[in-house]
Amino acid sequence: MSNPSPAPYGLWKSPLNPKSLAQGQRLGDALWDTDGKTLVWLEGRGERGALVASRLDGDAPRDLTDELSVRARVGYGGGDFTVAHGFVYFASGGQLYRRSLATGAARPITPPFGQIASPTVSPCGNFVVYVFSHNRCDGLAIVDSEGKHWPQKIAEGHDFYMQPTWSPDGKSLAWVAWDHPNMPWDGTETYLADVVLNDSELPVLKNVRGIAGAADIATLQPEFSPDGNFLAYLSDEGGWHNFYLYDLKQQTIRCLSDERAAQFGEPAWQQAQRVHAWTKDSKYIIHVRNERAFMSLHRLEVGTNVSVPLANPESYSQFSQLTLNPVDNRLAFVASSGTQPARIVVKNPDGDAPSVIVKRGTGESIAPSALIAPRPISWRGTDGIEIHGLLYSTQRDDVGGLPPAIVRIHGGPTAQSRAIYSADIQFLATRGYTVLDVNYRGSTGYGREYMNDLRGNWGIHDVNDAVSAARHLGDSGLVDAKRLVIMGGSAGGFTVLQTLVTHPRLFKAGVNLYGVSNQFALAMETHKFEERYTDSLIGPLPEASALYHERSPAFHADRIVDPIAIFQGEIDEVVLKNQSDFIVESLKSRGIPYEYHVFAGEGHGWRKPETIEAYFTALEKFLKQHVVFS
Repeated sequence: MSNPSPAPYGLWKSPLNPKSLAQGQRLGDALWDTDGKTLVWLEGRGERGALVASRLDGDAPRDLTDELSVRARVGYGGGDFTVAHGFVYFASGGQLYRRSLATGAARPITPPFGQIASPTVSPCGNFVVYVFSHNRCDGLAIVDSEGKHWPQKIAEGHDFYMQPTWSPDGKSLAWVAWDHPNMPWDGTETYLADVVLNDSELPVLKNVRGIAGAADIATLQPEFSPDGNFLAYLSDEGGWHNFYLYDLKQQTIRCLSDERAAQFGEPAWQQAQRVHAWTKDSKYIIHVRNERAFMSLHRLEVGTNVSVPLANPESYSQFSQLTLNPVDNRLAFVASSGTQPARIVVKNPDGDAPSVIVKRGTGESIAPSALIAPRPISWRGTDGIEIHGLLYSTQRDDVGGLPPAIVRIHGGPTAQSRAIYSADIQFLATRGYTVLDVNYRGSTGYGREYMNDLRGNWGIHDVNDAVSAARHLGDSGLVDAKRLVIMGGSAGGFTVLQTLVTHPRLFKAGVNLYGVSNQFALAMETHKFEERYTDSLIGPLPEASALYHERSPAFHADRIVDPIAIFQGEIDEVVLKNQSDFIVESLKSRGIPYEYHVFAGEGHGWRKPETIEAYFTALEKFLKQHVVFS
């Protein structure tokens, strides 16, 4: 990083300020129309999701939605829209809408009915299958693409559904389903069914059969080959996500890869996650490869099982939502790196030609050289196990002393901190704070065994790995061991609180964003998607009641003695506001330095520009007071 003024650590002049960060856009999914001429993508603009279309032939991008906010709300969202035959279909306010890519207004094709996600249009263009969730009942439903008929349920009986996909001839449908107490990374099943037209206006499913997965095997993203001969999917049955090919004629399965050092899949936190795509000739699968939290693009030849990397002259390290043009094989995706904000990019996977940047993020006015790049590191935990993370080091020879450090704990906890652009991290690092983004045991990207190591040990291994991260930083001489901060949100916020309970005075301060403080309340009050999550992370109730009490910071808050800033959304339905209230009451009664910021109208994360600005302003002030100047 180029910093002309050797100001003290924590006081560097940063190119990132709260007001500019508040105006940032979120770039979501991107999909091609079936004729290959138009690319449609989703932009998050404050509280609203907007669809934008471009023909990429010199035609300027144009908005497709105005007052309607495009957002699917099944679980943690995702699967907001799809594009087919000159129309876009999207979820908004619990309804499915259709709009022409050319002209006209959007109109609903389903009545208000619970929540909708992952619409997928039949090859003929006449029908739309989607995931529905209503009154704790989830399943698949179908409606005609013009909305002339009432939607019909076509698959139910499991607790959760995701990733429905049509075969090229429209005669088959595949999807993924699973049941409590599993999460989708614990165990799912991939289903295949025949689509049959009968006397009614809408097709029905017959001969429904499970072809892959189990209670202890997670499958992900079934995709039919364009020639209709195969169904490709990911499965972690060997301990790592690898590709499998189901022969639709022979009804046999073949493993296409045997990766044991990197990950091809990812935890299905949202609907419609896409990490691979077929080429139009059905000879190759373009896919992501995740090694030590850095991603690359690869091309897997189905006939030989050989996977080779694709050229990446832009040095992106994060790729998501892969979609191949059905006509000319151009690959579109969302890309970023540790110092590059997210972009919508189109690339020809058959050559070394530069990619085309379709949409730039709002943070691109800042040169990458003004930011801090991450590097992967590993260290030994308190019990000798190798732990992983990403280090954003700010140590400089021309600045006196050593930098303060942020030990950052990701949420989930079944997730991974990756080499992706993070405004939160860059806001801190460009001010002189070294940041260690910890991929503690339970994180994904390092195989199923590493992920499963947190089972029964939430509040133990994550805490120990956070502690070992702090001690590793201090022992390495990279940071000032007397100015350490622990910071995290959601499940990461729980680890922050539990660490402050069990290791007082190790950290100079803590920052908790909507963190879990009462495990009993979490199990009873959170949304359906996660209500049985703690069964595996801690244990089932009531048998594990003693462990729930032991690992609930709210019952031990009197042990917290370090200054802490707590940020909470007023209408959070995942971690309710009372979880933060419990902690604040104890801090207030004992005179422990704290700040409590409750943001009106916000849920599990910030969307409003005024909230984002207020959050970063308060965070910087808190760290200056309790870390830099203390």
